[in-house]
Amino acid sequence: MSNKTWFITGISSGLGLAITRQLLLQGDRVIGTVRSHQPVKALAAEYPDTLSVLKLDLSHTDSVEAMVNQAFRDAGRIDVVVNNAGYGLFGPAEGLSTEQIKHQLDTNLLGPVLVTRAALPFLRQQGGGKIIAISSYGGQATHPGASLYHASKWGLEGFFESLAKEVVSFGISVNIVEPGSARTAFRSTAGEQMGALPDAYRDTPLGQMLGRLNDNGYTAKGAPEKMASMILKLTAMESAPLRLVLGSDAYAFMETALEERLISLREQQIQAPASDTE
Repeated sequence: MSNKTWFITGISSGLGLAITRQLLLQGDRVIGTVRSHQPVKALAAEYPDTLSVLKLDLSHTDSVEAMVNQAFRDAGRIDVVVNNAGYGLFGPAEGLSTEQIKHQLDTNLLGPVLVTRAALPFLRQQGGGKIIAISSYGGQATHPGASLYHASKWGLEGFFESLAKEVVSFGISVNIVEPGSARTAFRSTAGEQMGALPDAYRDTPLGQMLGRLNDNGYTAKGAPEKMASMILKLTAMESAPLRLVLGSDAYAFMETALEERLISLREQQIQAPASDTE
């Protein structure tokens, strides 16, 4: 029994729920956020002393700081902050509305940034803690039709990689988790978060990608329970990697993307210094 207190956003389903269940089983305390209490009512009733559920929509950015402050005040100490809540917005960039774009960036990027900003003074004053950012292999590799989702995840990774260097002196560790596909409701709800598809895109790589996204015969590789277990192990490591890749598909996509970027970079090794001052 570790007796730690965790603050986790988005615990009503998927990876957030899997993490929460495992923590409660091992005797830890969880303060979790949801957009609706209904999906976790039974779980909260099962663990009335160790699960506190707060209603929070990360896209409502004005309420984020107050909610984090309340969580720390009520708990006294929070050992691990997990930025998990998020969703995927898909479709051609030109077909996305301003409202859709803003909601994606508020939920996946600005929300976690604000949660973390609010938590940092408390973590620093208590002498340390851990921050986990649930990103995606889409924070390193890209597919057509997911430009705003990738923008949110690449931004998330840049923020937390920089933050890790800022706060290490205060005993605060930062880790980025990059899952691949998982057997959660992510893909089914993603289908409801699509921009309009103009006819011109139907026979392009983007149209083909969106077709695969809606393919009911597709089976995700990742098991959320196993992913959750590996994340818990990550937080117990004394010297943990900055990035944790989860899933064979995530590894394959990221390896290809990073190798292509490195090849492109090395091809410019000679020309890059040409812009230096004499």
